[in-house]
Parts: sequence; C-alpha cells; structure tokens
Amino acid sequence: MHSALWMPSADRVGMEPLTLFAAYAAQRYGCPADAKYPVLHQWSVEHPADFWSAVWECCGVIASKRGDAVLDDARQFPGARWFADARLNFAENLLRHTGSDTAIIGLLETGEPRRISHDELRREVATVAASLRELGVGVGDRVAGFMPNIPETVVAMLATTSLGAVWSSCSPDFGFNGVLDRFGQITPKVLFSADGYIYNGKHCDSLERLAQISESIESLEAVFVAPVLSPNPDISAVCHGQMFPDASAMEPPALSFAQLPFDHPLFIMYSSGTTGPPKCIVHGAGGTLLQQLKEHRFQVGLRPGDVFFYFTTCGWMMWNWLVSGLASGAALLLYDGSPFAEDGARLLDAIDSEGISVFGTSAKFIAALEKAGKKPRETHRLDKLRSILSTGSPLSQESFEYIYRDFKSDVCLSSISGGTDILSCFVGGAPTLPVYSGEIQAAGLGMAVEIWNEAGEPVVEQKGELVCVKPFPCCPIGFWDDPQDKRFRAAYFASWPDIWAHGDYGEITAHGGFIIHGRSDAVLNPGGVRIGTAEIYRQVERVPAVLDSIVIGQQWLDDVRVVLFVVLRDGAELDDVLQQEIRRMIRQNATPRHVPAKIIAVADIPRTISGKIVELAVRNVVHGDPVKNTDALANAAALAYFKDLPELAE
Repeated sequence: MHSALWMPSADRVGMEPLTLFAAYAAQRYGCPADAKYPVLHQWSVEHPADFWSAVWECCGVIASKRGDAVLDDARQFPGARWFADARLNFAENLLRHTGSDTAIIGLLETGEPRRISHDELRREVATVAASLRELGVGVGDRVAGFMPNIPETVVAMLATTSLGAVWSSCSPDFGFNGVLDRFGQITPKVLFSADGYIYNGKHCDSLERLAQISESIESLEAVFVAPVLSPNPDISAVCHGQMFPDASAMEPPALSFAQLPFDHPLFIMYSSGTTGPPKCIVHGAGGTLLQQLKEHRFQVGLRPGDVFFYFTTCGWMMWNWLVSGLASGAALLLYDGSPFAEDGARLLDAIDSEGISVFGTSAKFIAALEKAGKKPRETHRLDKLRSILSTGSPLSQESFEYIYRDFKSDVCLSSISGGTDILSCFVGGAPTLPVYSGEIQAAGLGMAVEIWNEAGEPVVEQKGELVCVKPFPCCPIGFWDDPQDKRFRAAYFASWPDIWAHGDYGEITAHGGFIIHGRSDAVLNPGGVRIGTAEIYRQVERVPAVLDSIVIGQQWLDDVRVVLFVVLRDGAELDDVLQQEIRRMIRQNATPRHVPAKIIAVADIPRTISGKIVELAVRNVVHGDPVKNTDALANAAALAYFKDLPELAE
C-alpha cells in the first residue's frame, strides 16, 4: 500500500467536531469508546436510530416537536419513515444565527464583495416572505429561481421554505427549452430571476428569455427581477414582472416559520436530462437538513467562524449543499462567474482576501490549474485554508499530488461523491483520516455503502456497482408526478430489490477508501471486460499536450472498441508521436485493454451546464442515434464535432 499524502495532526483530530461527536455517541448511545472512523461508521449503519438521534442532538436541530419515533418500517427501502412525529422548518434552522457577523459574501467577476450580516439576512428574508405571503404562496406551492449565484437567490429560497413552499432553481445559462423542460413540469406560482449575469467578462442579458418564460408558464402569478447588470432594468416585457422586494423600503414583519413534517417537500431537483426530459426529484426538508448538517459538521469539519466556498451555479445540487452551511454558523462565499476569471486568480485571491477555510471546486478546475503551471503556495498565503473539496468527476492521482506539492501541504483534500439524487454524498471526507492519492477517504456516516459485483455480492479491492443497502434519511420522497413511484423505483431499485443502486462504477480500497471509475452506464466493455472511463481519463490527464478528453465505446465488428477524443493545447498536433505517447501512458499505468483503438482530436468536449462531460450523448452521435435533450448542454454545438467522422468508419 502506498503511503499517505496527508495525516491530520493529533491536535487537529482532537479539535474536530467529528471527534466530539464520537465521544457524545459513546456516552449517550453506547457507540464503542474512542472509536476510530471505521468503527464509528460500522456503528452508525448498524444502529441507525441511535446514530441519527445523536446527529439531531449534536447539531442542535431546531424543531417545535421531535417526538419519540426515529425510524419506522426500517426494512422498507424505499418506504422507511424517519422522525414521523417531528415538526420543523428548514429555513428556521439556516437562520438560527443573529447579530452583525457576516452570513453571506457575494462576489462577481468584477467589483467589490458584498457582505450581508445575519441580522440583515433575516430582515431580507422576512421582506421577501411577506411579499410571497401577499401573493397567497403557502404550504406546498412551488416557487422557482432562474437565478445567478447571488445573495438574492439565497434570500428567495429561505423566504420560500419559511412558508412551507417548495423551491426549485436552475441557472440563467439554461436555454428557453431547458428552463421549460424543468419548471414547466412543476407549475410554479412565482418565479425569481435577475436581469442578467456576468460570465468570462461578458454581460449576458436574461430579460429576453425571461419574457418568453413568463409568457409560457401559465401558472405564474408573479415574476420578481433582481438587478445585476443594471440598477433599473426594463422589465416591461416580463409578464407579471416586478422588482425584487427591497428590505430597506419597508418595515418587514417578524419572521415566522411554518412547522411541517420531517418529509415535507423542500426542493425539487432535476436529473441532467441528456437522455430525455429531466426527472423532477423531490427532496424532503428534514432528511436534507439532517444529512447536510452531518456532512458539514463531521465529514467536512465546518464550524462557526468559517468561510465556506463552493464553486457552483444554482442549477447544480452543490448550490443547495453550500447554502446549508448557514446552519453550521459558517459565512457563505457566493461567487457567480467563470472559475477561470483573471486566469483563475479571482478565486485564488478570494482564499486570502476573504479568509476562506473550506474551498470547494471541481476536478477539472484543479487539473486546469496544474496544466497552467499555477503554484498557489508560492503566490498566496492560504493561511486560513483548512480543507479543499472536489466533486463533479473523479479526482486523479496527479491532481491529489499537485495539491500537496504546489497548493498547500497541510490541508485535508476530500474528494466527495454522491449526487442530485440524494442531494448529498455517499462517500467523501473524514478530516480525522489520512488522505491517499486518488482515493476518496471513506463512506459517509450512516450510509451503508458497498461495492457489489454482478452476482450481487459485496467485494473489496474489486470493481463493481456502488450500492446502499440500508435506508437513509435523505432518500428522495420520490419523483414529481410519478403515481405509485414507478419511475422512481425503476431509477434506483430495479437492479436489486430493496437496494439503492446509484449508477456509479467503483471499488473499495485496502485503506477502506473508495475510487469511482465512472458512471455505470458509460462503462466500456471491449472484449467483455468492464472498464471505467475515469481509469482512462486519469492517464490522459498526465499528457501535457492534452487539455481535455472524452472516451466512449463504439460498436464495431460484433465487439466494442475504445475511442478517445482529445482537445489539444494551442500549437499541439495529434501526430504519430503524440498518439504513441498517449497510448504508452495508458498501457503502462492501466492495462493493454484500456488502450484506445482510435484517438481523434476535436475542438471541444460537450458538457452539461453543471460542467460534466456527456459520454452517452457523444456515443449516441457517433452511432447516429438522436440526442434527446440538447438544452441540458452548455455547449450543444460541440456535438457536431463527433458526427459522421470518417476515422470511425474504418
């Protein structure tokens, strides 16, 4: 086994909220004393009622009633019921803090940061909630956000959920059809938007699309517009349009919070929608709150006084995950714009200027910094930075090593993996554990995660399907408009009865960590051997001339052949020498079966709006099959680079 890249100091371990939680669970619920993480995890999945009760108590969940019931129908999955007697409000838990300390820092590509205190945040939420209440918005109504990642979006979400209404959002870079495919299914009563957004130096107007959207969704009764590009935007073409409520213009009523059941609908999220209309995934308030509190406090180590950043848009689940950091007393840094603004310096500078302690980003951003030769340890102080989180795609060994070599040596680098499906993680960080190159540290507490082979048997140090074998509180309530849960059960429970199959292809390592090798539906199968796409990406990323890549399996002569598409640096050419270098890198560090039969240079790689590459869409184009929902893509025009390629006809 290779040695750890990082080990937490004894002092750090002693101060971690995770350590304090383990001591509480031992004293109150009989968890083995001084339990190391693997023992604590085993206890958490074997004693779920005790574990989740301990999370509730340690995190100080605010509720008008908790009740005695913790877990009913524990053998039903789906169908288990958590805290059936509880009554609570999600927004109340996020707005628990008061005073003049900073709650939110808003940052755009240009300009000074905007700071909002806890008291100011509560006042703004009360103002917007009063406006919604006047419109008749109440329990169960849907409110949508077509918004950039700005403070007003958080205010609108908290105002919505304080009333017991259901929040759903997407980012303003979605096209008209992409927005309609989502919000059109859920019939929102109110829509929040901005007049536009700034990305990569460009001012992008949203009002034309907003006018179309407001005209096309008949259920809308009001559309609130926040000013971003102009202090006084012309919203005359927007049906039911009015400006975002101004907290300084009125005396808001006192905040009130509807007390609702644990599984009351909170958020409607959307699947990527690259294989058809997006699925509307309904998440409950209590399960989302409890799971994200657990992850923030214990798996990340978030605490009052921290500045918490994650690069995300409002169309990705990481926005919902980030915002819940308010419940742990952290200040949120909301950034809207390109992650590579000022050649990446905008975000790196913010680590120092805003004192970021937890910095969340994507594997792509980290790889791009390395390719660009950035060495933040030489250019920035990074003195407050304690943890770096990465998600969106598997983080390569090279990126792990880059962080500790060129970013910061004493930092907990946690690759995390879960998804929109659970609004959280199955596997992720544990700040009391070492970090090994290329490995996710551990399964999340309370998550009975295993890797199963095709026979449905749990395996270690073998590749297989990531499954969860016991119920967990953040399991979705179901899909919107899905009678008898038919589509919901087909999505997650069709492979094995009563077992959540997540659709990730991975393995458990000798350290008890995890490696995700890619999505199960994108697994390559040359000669009948299953290969995860991430196994190839890890090697291709090591080739300096390659900036980006995507790999698919092409049906060929009654078999499947591996086809690799690459985007090259300016001035690089895919000649025989470079092809040999790529193939040699893959063969030496993976296996001969991983070596692509074809390597083809393309100008761009298609991605979803949240930045994920779309292997299935490319595979469809290569095989001449339709791509059903190109509005889910940030750069759908890139699909044309893969159509009718003569290299793939021979």
